[in-house]
Amino acid sequence: MSNTRVPSTRMSASEIRATTSLAAIFALRMLGLFMIMPVFSVYAKTVPGGDNALLVGLAIGIYGLTQSLLYIPYGWASDKLGRKPVIIAGLVLFAFGSLVAAFAHDMLWIIIGRAIQGAGAISSAVTAFIADLTSEANRTKAMAIVGGSIGMSFAVAIIAAPIVFRWIGMSGLFGAVGVLAVAAIGVVIWVVPNPPAPPVHVKAPFFEVLHNPELLRLNFGVYALHATQTALFVILPQILVAQGLPLDSSWQMYLPVMGLSFCLMVPAIIVGEKHGKMKSILLGAITAVLIGQLCLAVFPHTLWWMAAMLLVYFTGFNVLEASQPSLVSKLAPGMRKGAAMGVYNTTQALGLFSGGALGGLVLKSAGQNGVFFACSGLVLVWLIIAATMKPPPRPAHAAANPARTA
Repeated sequence: MSNTRVPSTRMSASEIRATTSLAAIFALRMLGLFMIMPVFSVYAKTVPGGDNALLVGLAIGIYGLTQSLLYIPYGWASDKLGRKPVIIAGLVLFAFGSLVAAFAHDMLWIIIGRAIQGAGAISSAVTAFIADLTSEANRTKAMAIVGGSIGMSFAVAIIAAPIVFRWIGMSGLFGAVGVLAVAAIGVVIWVVPNPPAPPVHVKAPFFEVLHNPELLRLNFGVYALHATQTALFVILPQILVAQGLPLDSSWQMYLPVMGLSFCLMVPAIIVGEKHGKMKSILLGAITAVLIGQLCLAVFPHTLWWMAAMLLVYFTGFNVLEASQPSLVSKLAPGMRKGAAMGVYNTTQALGLFSGGALGGLVLKSAGQNGVFFACSGLVLVWLIIAATMKPPPRPAHAAANPARTA
C-alpha cells in the first residue's frame, strides 16, 4: 500500500479569483476584434472607402497585425516592470484606439483606430500573470478557462453586435468597447491579486521554443483557425443579409448555433481530458472546421443550410479555441511557458490579420466561393500536419491515479 499523497487539484479561492478576472480581461481584448465581425462588412458600404473589399478586410485584420508585432515586447516588459503596469498601459492604448475608431468618418481612420486598438497587445502579459498566480497542478485548468473565455467572447460578440449596432451604430459600438476597456483597468487594480513576489526577468529562449515540433503544430493550428475565421466574417454578414436575414436580426441565426456548439464542446473536452483522447478530439474538431468551410462553398446558402453548416463549423472552432492554449502550457519545455505562449499569441494575431487582408483580396478576385475554398485548403493542410502529433500528456493527477474517477 503506497503512502504517496497526490496533490489536490482543486483550485484555491485566490486562484479562481485570479484566473476568472484575468480571463475576463483576456476576453475583452478579443471582443475588440469580434464585435465588429458580424456587422462591419455591411456597415463599411456606408462610409468612404468601404466599397473596397481589400480595405474592409484590412480594417478587420489590422488589429491582429499590430498585436503580432507587440506580444513579445509586452511579455518582456511585464517581466521587467511588473504585470499590472504593462496590462494597464495596454488597456489605455486599447481604449484610445476605440475612441479613434468611434469618431472616424472614413475607412482610413477606422483602420488607424483598429491598429491602435491592436497595439494594446496584453495577452502575453496576462498569460504570464496567470502563470504567476496559479500552481503548476492547476495551470492547465487555468489556461483552459482562458481559452474558453475567448470562445465565450466570440459567442457574445456575434450575438450581441448586430443588436448593439442597431441601437447605437458603429461609432457607439466602438465607444462601448472603449468603456469596457476602462472598466477592465479597475478590475486589474482592485480585483486581480498581486503576485506573491515580483517576477524575475529571464531572457525568453525563443530558439528552443521554435524548435519544438509539437508547439509548432499548435502554432500553425491557431494561425489557420483565426485566419479562416476572420476571412469567413469578411463575407458571412453579407450572405445572411442577401438571404433575407436583416443585420439586426442575425442573432436569430447566431444564438441557437453558438448555444448548441457550446453544449457539444463541453462534453468533448471533458471526455478528451479524462480519457486521454485529446488528439482524437482535436483532429475531430479540425475536421469539423474543414467540413463547415467546404459545405459553405458547395451547398446553397439557404438559412437552414447555413445554420447546419455553421453549427458544424463553430463546434469545431470552440473545441479548438478552448483546448489549444491548455496544450501549449502542457507542452512548453521546462520553465518556458511564457515564451511558448508569446509565440502562440503572435501566430494567432498573424492569422487574424492575414485572414482579414487576404480574405478581402480573394473575395475581390475570386468571389465568395473562392474564399471558402481557400480557407478549406488551409484547414486541410492543418489537418495533415496535426495528424502526426503525439498524443498530449494526461494530467499528472490522472496519471498517478489511473483508476480513480472524479
